[in-house]
Amino acid sequence: MEFRKNIETLLNNFLETREDLFLIDLKISAADDVTVILDGDNGVTLQDCLDASRAIEFNADRDEHDFSLQVMSAGLSEPLATPRQFNKNIGREIEVMLQDSSTIEGELIKVDEEKITLILRYRKPKEIGKGKVDVEEEKEILYSEIKKALVIVKF
Repeated sequence: MEFRKNIETLLNNFLETREDLFLIDLKISAADDVTVILDGDNGVTLQDCLDASRAIEFNADRDEHDFSLQVMSAGLSEPLATPRQFNKNIGREIEVMLQDSSTIEGELIKVDEEKITLILRYRKPKEIGKGKVDVEEEKEILYSEIKKALVIVKF
């Protein structure tokens, strides 16, 4: 446990110097393979990952504890996990899987500490007559209702 606390301290010290970056996940395996996943308000560059890696590598005592280290950015396939991640994706289409396993797709328009707001666009049958009409509605979703949220990548 002391090893984990040491890594967390070194990582937090680095992140204090880089307020644009934030931690998504820190994993330490039984074999002491350390994996750090970072994200940033303006993305994460290779240099950012190198700087974080060096902040840990150069300040950890290898004689005391041998480990491998991998620092990476949160990729497109990584689920959105924090309000800060949701906030940087305002204006993008996201797919949200709810706790009941239903899914909702919409444009992320607002984020706060408790919930996100999406604009849902779909077609529904006219109430009178044949055909369909375009509908836009806002949907608020609490973080506690979200099982997984991914950015939809369009090419």
